[in-house]
Amino acid sequence: MMSDSASYKSKSKNLFSKIIDPQYLWKTIKTFGIKEFLLICASISVFAVLFIFVFLFIEGIQVFFEVSPIEFFFGTTWRPAAIPKYRAWGIAPMIIGSLMVSFGALAVAIVFGIMAAIYIAEVAPPQIRDFVKPIIEILAGIPSVVYGFFGLVILVPWIRETFNVVVGETAFTGSLILSVMILPTIVSVSEDAISAVPRHLKEGSLALGANEFQTLKAVVLPAALSGILAAIVLAFGRAIGETMAVLMVTGGSPIIPSPFWNYLSPVRVMTASIAAEMGEAVQGGTHYHALFAIGIVLFAITFVLNNVSRRVVRKRIKMLKRL
Repeated sequence: MMSDSASYKSKSKNLFSKIIDPQYLWKTIKTFGIKEFLLICASISVFAVLFIFVFLFIEGIQVFFEVSPIEFFFGTTWRPAAIPKYRAWGIAPMIIGSLMVSFGALAVAIVFGIMAAIYIAEVAPPQIRDFVKPIIEILAGIPSVVYGFFGLVILVPWIRETFNVVVGETAFTGSLILSVMILPTIVSVSEDAISAVPRHLKEGSLALGANEFQTLKAVVLPAALSGILAAIVLAFGRAIGETMAVLMVTGGSPIIPSPFWNYLSPVRVMTASIAAEMGEAVQGGTHYHALFAIGIVLFAITFVLNNVSRRVVRKRIKMLKRL
């Protein structure tokens, strides 16, 4: 009993000495402060997204007090500045235009981006890798208006003369410009995913007699697929949210191409309508609320795509864990 009592008194004394020790107190305060600071930062990020959504919803939902949802989402005519009798609020042409330009850009950027990522991660010597990767990443820092000016001066005349069309501001032009803009995202994220594939998987495949191409096709790319999908989703979000460059090179015509897969037709994307018309919309008017409703549509498309991609990535990770 005496030894237990002495041990308890010794532990109590040591704990008390730690509590009154200034260095121990300062370390405890710093640790607690860092945890709270990180919690506050994470909370700010969450509340910022919620605030943006609530603000968009409050401002955008009011358009449906005056315009039916069917007319708004499926209408094919957008005339917000006409006299009241002839006004129309259909955003279907802009939804189609946004999807055409974004998917067209992805079709180009995915092919070249993944090939570039494979080359940088698996093929290129260190000297070339250290030279090429920073150059590709520099593309992400170029302002979008510079891309738009380049497209307006170089691509638009070339497309007009090459394809013998009346105007060179087309969905195809926007897709080409966007494909260059989203290329750094696909290359960087995909290259990181490919480089993160465990070395023993590659060595095991080579030991079984597979060559480097077979190993890349059957082992490396499937193992890195979740990261590559994440790169594609990030690139899509970048593409569908781009404004200035697309506004300058797509023609700005809120019409559905005829036929609707005609990439050599002028189109207007949703972000371009918001940027071009928000300054002239009367605050609190139908036009003003309609532009916020377009923002809700953009937010919803990105949100749905992110959730679908997360589920695909989770399933892929579970599948890889079973192997």
